[in-house]
Amino acid sequence: MTREQWGQIKQELLETVGRNNFKHWIEPVDLAGIKGDVALFNVPNSFHGNYVSQNFGELMLFKVSNMVPEVRRVDFKVAANIAARPSDGTTHSEQAPQPKKTAIRAFDGPLTCAALDDRFTFDTFVVGKPNELAHAAAKRVAEGGPVTFNPLFLYGGVGLGKTHLMHAIAWELETARPDLNVVYLSAEQFMYRFVQALRDRRMMDFKEMFRSVDVLMVDDVQFIAGKDSTQEEFFHTFNALVDQNKQIVISADRAPGEIANLEERIKSRLQCGLVVDLHPTDYELRLGILQTKSGSFLKQYPGLNMADGVLEFLAHRISTNVRVLEGALTRLFAFASLVGHEITLELAQDCLADILRASERKVSIEEIQRQVSEHYNIRLSDMIGPKRVRSFARPRQVAMYLCKQMTSRSLPEIGRRFGGRDHTTVMHGVRRIEELKVQDAQIAEDLEILRRALEG
Repeated sequence: MTREQWGQIKQELLETVGRNNFKHWIEPVDLAGIKGDVALFNVPNSFHGNYVSQNFGELMLFKVSNMVPEVRRVDFKVAANIAARPSDGTTHSEQAPQPKKTAIRAFDGPLTCAALDDRFTFDTFVVGKPNELAHAAAKRVAEGGPVTFNPLFLYGGVGLGKTHLMHAIAWELETARPDLNVVYLSAEQFMYRFVQALRDRRMMDFKEMFRSVDVLMVDDVQFIAGKDSTQEEFFHTFNALVDQNKQIVISADRAPGEIANLEERIKSRLQCGLVVDLHPTDYELRLGILQTKSGSFLKQYPGLNMADGVLEFLAHRISTNVRVLEGALTRLFAFASLVGHEITLELAQDCLADILRASERKVSIEEIQRQVSEHYNIRLSDMIGPKRVRSFARPRQVAMYLCKQMTSRSLPEIGRRFGGRDHTTVMHGVRRIEELKVQDAQIAEDLEILRRALEG
């Protein structure tokens, strides 16, 4: 593995584990080389090596083996001393004192996780109408009391707060209920551990680890779709924990029923608890996030001033997701600090020109469907469902028309998002609304109101 490859892996690790964890634990780790099927890394001391091995070792192995397929283990050494490999085939990192030695159990103590980001707590989560139910449900689970809904399934698009709430639950449980055995990991990590257990013939250890937890949290569960063996094991793990009345928290980028290639029995299980949609942010929530973030930045940059209207401008113009919004504000403050200028509307427009251009007219089909159903005061499930009564059919056609006008999605894809309808149905709906907006003043007014709301 070359230095360039290791640099690429480090960048991927930064994006996965967060800045703080990367700075303190991954950055000091240096590639020493590859010996046989082992990737060797230098670490400052044995404590650092043990911590990285226990908390990030499997993630590093997964990333390295993707780059260099022959690598099957990672090992950490202090200075130039490479420990001799034990005769039983375990790695150096596995020889550190642990309550239970297994090739797949990468945790020690009451809490284990795919590295938690200390920025993602309930205190830093800004609550608004689009996410208030998800926040309330997550807080209830974080109390660690008797299971009231199982599983809690959080879903939504990129940057809407799913992972933030997952981390917040884990942090809260670690503080409030240190007696509980909490496991938090991504679906990708679950799949990797399962494959590793099969390869090393340690399936009993795998089953024991995942079926003896008090709270299981799995992020981005859509990644196991289509992986038949992994889905099978996930299904049995899920059932075992539910039978023991143990809490399960799952996140995904879409609702259980919309995850393609996910087994029907798993979809059914995931839908038996509380399924919560984190809606796209509205203007008030975006402004609240910006106000919270800017307050923190103004303490870091005490000499900076911000003109009135800047935050309101950004909240209106950048509506894609929270990550883009926060990233834009971070860049704006850094730029203003470097050039020594007040943060004005003109400075924001110049500094964030590329982000502002990319954010123009980025409206999703889901956002259009939600906005239209709220405008006509009907349930979203009725609008995209099979019923053909006019009170549902006309809003459905309006939504299809707006999807065609305001997104780059094809007619077949729009049809799939409207209950699996054929593209000819979408075409008919679009043409009908084009006719009606000329003939019917109310339809024309509805379209203008909806367009303004979606573009704002």
